[in-house]
Amino acid sequence: MPLAPTGELVTRAAAARTAVAAFNVITLEHIEAVVAGAESAGSPVVLQVSQNAVKFRYGRLLPLARAAVATAERAAVPVALHLDHVQSDDLLRQAPDAGFSSVMYDAARLPYTDNLAATRAAADWAHARGLWIEAELGEIGGKDGRPPLDAHAPGARTDPGRARDFVTGTGVDALAVAIGSAHAMTTRTAVLDHALLTRLSAALAVPLVLHGSSGVPDGSLVAAVGGGITKVNVGTALNLAMTGAVRAFLAAHPEAVDSRKYLGVGREAMAREVGRIIGVLSSGTP
Repeated sequence: MPLAPTGELVTRAAAARTAVAAFNVITLEHIEAVVAGAESAGSPVVLQVSQNAVKFRYGRLLPLARAAVATAERAAVPVALHLDHVQSDDLLRQAPDAGFSSVMYDAARLPYTDNLAATRAAADWAHARGLWIEAELGEIGGKDGRPPLDAHAPGARTDPGRARDFVTGTGVDALAVAIGSAHAMTTRTAVLDHALLTRLSAALAVPLVLHGSSGVPDGSLVAAVGGGITKVNVGTALNLAMTGAVRAFLAAHPEAVDSRKYLGVGREAMAREVGRIIGVLSSGTP
């Protein structure tokens, strides 16, 4: 089927008081696994390509984007394509022609006023081309190998009043909020501030996004969806599943040299994790 617009998937999820799962992909195996897992769950899904993934692919967006589009168009469930954590304006401008319906523009590293101005400019450009745009306020730690922020560090939480002003001032369509999760967590020990999420949900009229969801326990994810999160980003959980499966296969088959054997096992492990996570997110649906 044709690519689904990210904004439509998120809007439908919000209306159903659930969340759409968005998975970061790095290889063709990631893409195939996400789609297979979503098909097994009978659920729409978002394929996300981050700026870091583009950097890994020699700075070229189109090879991975074309693979994602081709796979999505043959999927049995709606699949959207999202460009994630974009800091480069040059990369942002490649999004429409590469098949992306949405972008996450990441200027959260900047002081508030600079973040607002840069995001406003990005949103104006994106909206003029029909792109749905997400931004981030507060710092969701763990990006680019940096450690997670301490819970009490300045900027480690999204302030509801400032978030309301930021959304009004930038015109973004969704906001990633910092409520205790962190990128690249390999243990599921993140403690979310659900009281803060309740305040953010009451203060904002746009969908809320949770980054760093791989480190959040299942019960807390369900509670976050119930508290207003409508897009849940997952990346590290897929890499853990793939790497674990590949390691186990190679340990059991030290003679193996055909990469299809161990990559296939890794792809299957990722697909199972995708299906499991989608099941968790839908388990609290009224």
